[in-house]
Amino acid sequence: MTSLHARDGISTVQPPLSQAVGYVVVVVIGVIIALVMMLITKVLKKTTGEDNEKTEMFMTANRTVRTGLTASAVISSWLWSTALLGSSFVGYDYGVAGPFWFAAGCSPMIVFFALLGISCKRKIPEAHTSLEVVRIRYGHVAHVVFMILCLVNNIFACANMLLGAAAVITAVTGMHIIAATFLLPVGVTLYTFVGGIKATFLTDYFHTAIIMIIACYFSVKAFSTDQVGSVGDLFELVQAAAQRHPVSGNQDGTYLTMTSKSAILFGILHTLGNFGLVIMDTSYFIKAFSASPAAVVPGYTIGGIAYFAIPWALGTVMSSVALGLENHSSFPTFPRRMTSTEVGNGLVLPYAAITIAGKGGAAAVLLITFMACTSTLSAQVIAVSSILSFDVYREYFKKKATDRDLIRASHFGVIFFAVFSAAFSTMLHYVGINLGWTLYMLGVVTCPGIFPMIFTILWQRQSKAAAILSPILGLATGMAVWLGTASHFSGEVSVASTGQVLPCLYGTVASCMSPIVYSVLITFVRPQNYDWNDFKKVKLSLEKLDSDLTTAHHDQVSSRGDDGSVEDGGRGAQDQKELKRWGRIAAFWAAATFLGHWVIWPLPMYGSGYVFGKKFYIAWVIVGIIWLWLSMLVAIFYPIFDGGLEQIRDVYRGLRGHNNVTEGARNNDGKGESSSLSVGSISEDTHIGDSQENKT
Repeated sequence: MTSLHARDGISTVQPPLSQAVGYVVVVVIGVIIALVMMLITKVLKKTTGEDNEKTEMFMTANRTVRTGLTASAVISSWLWSTALLGSSFVGYDYGVAGPFWFAAGCSPMIVFFALLGISCKRKIPEAHTSLEVVRIRYGHVAHVVFMILCLVNNIFACANMLLGAAAVITAVTGMHIIAATFLLPVGVTLYTFVGGIKATFLTDYFHTAIIMIIACYFSVKAFSTDQVGSVGDLFELVQAAAQRHPVSGNQDGTYLTMTSKSAILFGILHTLGNFGLVIMDTSYFIKAFSASPAAVVPGYTIGGIAYFAIPWALGTVMSSVALGLENHSSFPTFPRRMTSTEVGNGLVLPYAAITIAGKGGAAAVLLITFMACTSTLSAQVIAVSSILSFDVYREYFKKKATDRDLIRASHFGVIFFAVFSAAFSTMLHYVGINLGWTLYMLGVVTCPGIFPMIFTILWQRQSKAAAILSPILGLATGMAVWLGTASHFSGEVSVASTGQVLPCLYGTVASCMSPIVYSVLITFVRPQNYDWNDFKKVKLSLEKLDSDLTTAHHDQVSSRGDDGSVEDGGRGAQDQKELKRWGRIAAFWAAATFLGHWVIWPLPMYGSGYVFGKKFYIAWVIVGIIWLWLSMLVAIFYPIFDGGLEQIRDVYRGLRGHNNVTEGARNNDGKGESSSLSVGSISEDTHIGDSQENKT
């Protein structure tokens, strides 16, 4: 780690923006976005029949979201304020290896999820949450265990986002950190309350577009200032910084190498932690269920690969600027270095932005932090509300819940979790926990359920006892190792000692890997051979509900045969073969992405002890910037050309008086995708149990 000032928690930097600006962005812009989304929701209901008073539309967007919007939503799902702030601060601590390992700890996990998503589509196409899959296969005890693990995951994920975002907003505006923490979820609550998952998809797109444009702006602005001038000049500045402050554990003490012991340890820690965040976050399953079958794999693969450039390029450029210009009079903390508290609070990015762009840079960071936090918070809120409505309310309180009941429960879940996450983040702040601490320890609590959940979806033989006991034993093992190693290395168990890299790494590895051993051993003692067809015997979209619940889409609706079994949702043998083909493609891309980002690219550079020369550093930065700009084009324009123009056309025709609702079925391309003309393609009185349902 870089030698920094003692952790004193005191910042003498004067906020460049006024508190009024902070409140305008956090409250006014948040409410405006919410009102716009509420208006869009009403327009879509009027013109295309997308009725958010129906559970399927509210929770899964009728499973018709196309590849472009799916890819954009996947990018947005990982555009946490943590990613923008954290990639810069690990670059500041470890050098160029930090942002690379931050990115490599995200992309392979996203692409791997395509395999789980398409497997769920094939085996249990009507599911709303991953927890329904667990309940059907293993029963209520396992259901409760995984529900607690998923909720813990969501709670810590939100705390991680809010701690970083609130600290940055406070630093650049002077707004009280607790006010920022509680006001950030307000707009999110409003538009998620009304629009459900479709509002999340649409706001994801809008927020991602803003963030990507600003990130690309920073990638150019950094080299148009007098202090930097060019990529080559930035290389010289970073090289000089290494002479002033050599990095312990890096090759030759330089920032310009992938041979960084601390960075690769962080990479392992971050990869496992993010693996847990993806697998145990029901919002990823919801987005996979919301995507059309043909959009899951390409959407997640394109989104995962495009996402890589954001923490890599932005983190590399902005941390290099902070390191290179820290001794310049334009840097906010001059003449001192940043304290460890400032670094841990994620202030490397805003301080670098202020250095190269003044108040405009501060405003840009304020905006992207707000956008990133609210966008991902929306996904977390809808995920928790889905758990509370489908997995708690319908299953344990009112089995014959109607659409109205479920939507009301979802609305309660939205409000409850928004308030709870803000309160929990406030508690963490007052006990001295910041972004850096949560970033490091997250995997300890998110990882125990990873492999038991994967085995639930992909491995027929995992037994009920293994599914229940292995994550509990894994969590206990991880916590014990984490606290034990913290005590061993520091002589005490405290916030400071438990936030160090090594205890968090050992704890995360134990939490992640031990359930594999527990699951296999318990399964060996009490084996099970599950029949995947049992999933299709359960009608989740109408399970014990009134028959007025509309279906997801007419080409995905299941019907019951004469023997009472559930036929295959209108797909047929050919469609099942197509889904299996997508599964093979997903497995290939998951393996290729992991090998590329984690083995073939970085490890030879780590093992050789290579130190970047000037030309190589220039190429490294330029390739990252080009990749970042291409990712911006994918996030902004792909959704427009892949169904967006059709949706706009249909809305326009609807406002002009044309009836898109009755024309929806004719416009369907026969591939399971529509331009989001979902519920409208199906008459309100369709009974799912009828054999005529596929004649919509």
